Amino acid sequence: MEGHAGYAEAGEDIVCAGVSALVINALNSIERFTDDETSCVSDEDTGSIEFRFDGIPSHDATLLLDSMILGLEEIEDSNDYEKYIDIIFKEV
Repeated sequence: MEGHAGYAEAGEDIVCAGVSALVINALNSIERFTDDETSCVSDEDTGSIEFRFDGIPSHDATLLLDSMILGLEEIEDSNDYEKYIDIIFKEV
């Protein structure tokens, strides 16, 4: 995740809040409910989060990520918020 949504001022931006809640919940859930080894670096100033698996993600971690992506795609597909979010997948 990178950047700020720009829907409203900081502290008032519901797009940023929704995206942040989905992403943070998914990452916290992976850390708490799976045995996957991960690393996470975040920067509140830039709004970026880099989350990596040390190996191949487990079935449960993949399910949690798929759920997060579904929520993000729903925001992206919304007529009201589509111009404030872009989902880009990167192969690494």
